[in-house]
Amino acid sequence: MALKAPKSILDILVRRKLADPDALSEAEETARGKGVALEKALVEDSIVSPQNMTLVMAEYLGMAPIALGQFAPEEALLKTMPREILQKHGIMPVARLGKMLTVAMGDPFNIMAMDELHMATGLNIVPLVANPNDVMDAIKRAFSGDGQQFDMEDVMQSQDADMEFGSLEEKEDQSLEEMMENAEDRPIIRMVNTILIEAVRLRTNDIHIESQEDFVRLRYRVDGLLVERPKLPKSLQSAIISRIKILADMDIGEHRIPQDGRFRINTLNKLIDVRVSVLPTIHGGRVVMRLLDKNALFPNLSSLNLDDKSYNTFSHAISQPHGIILVTGPTGSGKTTTLYSCLQEMNKPDVNIVTCEDPVEYQIPGIIQTRIAPAVGCTFAAALRAILRQDPDIVLIGEIRDLETAEIAIKAALTGHLVLSTLHANDSPGTITRLLDMGIEPFLLSSSIILAQAQRLYRKLCPACKKAAVPDASLMALHKIDQSLFENCTVYNAAGCPKCQKLGYLGRGAIMEVLPIDDDIRISIMKQDPSDTIRDKAVHNGMIPLADAILAKVKDGTTSLEAAVRIISSR
Repeated sequence: MALKAPKSILDILVRRKLADPDALSEAEETARGKGVALEKALVEDSIVSPQNMTLVMAEYLGMAPIALGQFAPEEALLKTMPREILQKHGIMPVARLGKMLTVAMGDPFNIMAMDELHMATGLNIVPLVANPNDVMDAIKRAFSGDGQQFDMEDVMQSQDADMEFGSLEEKEDQSLEEMMENAEDRPIIRMVNTILIEAVRLRTNDIHIESQEDFVRLRYRVDGLLVERPKLPKSLQSAIISRIKILADMDIGEHRIPQDGRFRINTLNKLIDVRVSVLPTIHGGRVVMRLLDKNALFPNLSSLNLDDKSYNTFSHAISQPHGIILVTGPTGSGKTTTLYSCLQEMNKPDVNIVTCEDPVEYQIPGIIQTRIAPAVGCTFAAALRAILRQDPDIVLIGEIRDLETAEIAIKAALTGHLVLSTLHANDSPGTITRLLDMGIEPFLLSSSIILAQAQRLYRKLCPACKKAAVPDASLMALHKIDQSLFENCTVYNAAGCPKCQKLGYLGRGAIMEVLPIDDDIRISIMKQDPSDTIRDKAVHNGMIPLADAILAKVKDGTTSLEAAVRIISSR
């Protein structure tokens, strides 16, 4: 049986009896109150020695530790390193092998430091964990001319002496630390773990591992945009993909057809579901891993930060005993998050909630969730028919894709069920015309639909570095935005700083266009009016269009005009 590692730094300290549990709990509260890193607080308060903390951090991250007491780098290697970066971040170069540069770091969580060194040297950085004081002392010795010749054999011997392994407790859910199993190819395990840990720290939605002709490309989708990371060696391509396939319970011997899988990790105090897709390409497999953080779900409707009118409309709709609620928007616009937030608010002991999804993205206790499998005949329509025999009060359909599913959903809404689903349309009035175009009878649709909602995700400006700017008049003219809209208010642009990874944006928010179905709209449905007519009626009755909602975010300084027009142009 494989040995598995504890899930947190505190667990390691307690298991190795390096500190008193009560003192650790008190230190954790103190560190949280001061807003400092736990490992730093433990060393500063002399609860844990620097040497022991180095070993604990190494075990936690699955990295190798290194002792730098008498260490000195090769002079030729040191001359190629940017001195200001080494001193600024506390990094000591250890060895170079081809395009791989091994460095000792006092703060192995400092991803930005590794990126900065990578950009300066063009080398792929492999970190080792060291005592921060020893790193700074080694840097002082190296640049004062007191360093001695570097011997790789001595370093390897010091690693062996400082490394400790022990019996590790098993858990039901894997953590990144628990993945550090006894294996012949531990560097590959560490590399995959590091990719995942970095992705979680950067709030990544998707990890792209792309096989190219001469290297492996690594990109993270952060706040909707892809960000390039240091390249991975082509020689490790097969091993990395095989490791991910093993985690996702895929066939590692199959390279001809696409495969899907999933696994769960527990790291940085977060429980993350990872959905994996592997696609064969001419240069090898291409892997996309979607990270689904259950903690990112909103616990109820009020947490979605809707304006008062939209919140009251939505709240009234989900309190109805029957009818259909439709949410629309492009892929990645947060539709699933919105629907799950509604389900969590409605999830009570006296309510039977059943879902059919493709795939099941978030698993919520108390809700019956069914996965669609079209390959074996379990389509949305077939699953929905079965679900209606399960005595549901509320039914969630992952997506209405065809007339058959739409008809069953409408009939379910008419026979006493509350149905929630998504649909692809440009805006909320477009959901009505989309269903009519599918072939739904107008009288059935007008009798069953109670709300249509459209949404988009916008990028939030980083509050630490956003800067005041003059609105771009040409951009406003191009997108037909009233030039007087931003008078008497301050508009901000993105700048970029270490806090936001120099992107200028930090996090995303949702804007929504909520269309309640009142008598005027029902008449339009019966008459099969075009979506523009329905929109005009809805705006007259108080609906806030997507364009107005996003421009309001520009006016209050939450986002930039450039980010807003991306949403306006996508309507």
